[in-house]
Amino acid sequence: MPVQMICCSHSPLMLTGIEESQGDAQARFIATMEDVSQELHAFSPDLVVVFAPDHFNGFFYELMPPFCIGAAAEGSRDWGAEGGPLRVPRDLAVACVRHLHGADFDISLSYDMKVDHGLTIPLIQVTGALARYDVLPIFINCAGDPRPSMRRVRQLGAEIGRFLAGQSLRVAVLGSGGLSHDPPTPRLAQTSFEVARRLIKRATPSQEELQAREARVVKAARDMVLGRGPCKPPDVQWDDEFMQRIVALDHSALDAITDAELDSKAGFGGHEVRTWVAAAAACEAMAGRDALKPEIRYYQAIPEWLTGMGVVTAQV
Repeated sequence: MPVQMICCSHSPLMLTGIEESQGDAQARFIATMEDVSQELHAFSPDLVVVFAPDHFNGFFYELMPPFCIGAAAEGSRDWGAEGGPLRVPRDLAVACVRHLHGADFDISLSYDMKVDHGLTIPLIQVTGALARYDVLPIFINCAGDPRPSMRRVRQLGAEIGRFLAGQSLRVAVLGSGGLSHDPPTPRLAQTSFEVARRLIKRATPSQEELQAREARVVKAARDMVLGRGPCKPPDVQWDDEFMQRIVALDHSALDAITDAELDSKAGFGGHEVRTWVAAAAACEAMAGRDALKPEIRYYQAIPEWLTGMGVVTAQV
């Protein structure tokens, strides 16, 4: 079946106009994503499946599922990103949930999913809008410890791919997250009671609160460029090793990645590579292992974006 795979990093700092620290690294990433966007439009998908994380903007510890499919979804306006409803095919979303339940995956379902920049930035980059194509949004818990294992993430992606293989659709699959980055996101076990409540209790922050949070991240990015903390820089070697595992569709090597490894090498935000694993597994299940040939299109550690920025694609 026709399948397109797009795995890419995102960084909300690309929306801020923050100063370039090394040549044209920002421009080359954006140009790569523009090329990918043109390829997606030429592919003309019937459905765009997005595996995405959340940054305690849509999912909170008051009820934190490992996985959730949206039968309806709306993008937030964090970082000034475009907000509004996604064009979700409700019947297909519910049918996917039913299929997963029948395959022993107890995935959650939302008729009011809130998605933040982890989904909206790359979706807009590759499609041009939140609602240009039918979109199936799939949340993977990457921020809230404890998280699903890499093995279970891969298995989920593969089962979703098997479901989609029976739908007679042209499917583009987007995995949005990572690579290595260590943003100043609060950790439940390391925060005050006041901050912990923000991670636990669902709430919509005021514009002032959003601006204060985002200003802290911008400051952390500028400090990183100067070689200062609190965030540790991207790990170029780890990013390369991970992308090689994705390109090789190396199940055992991907399954072996632990939270301890991610914490020590890829950073707190590096847990988002789960979205790449799920996307690659879904595409492999749809296209077949021998037919799917992922390739690395871009990689650069961009300190002012706090992140190892990578793009891996394939098309069958």
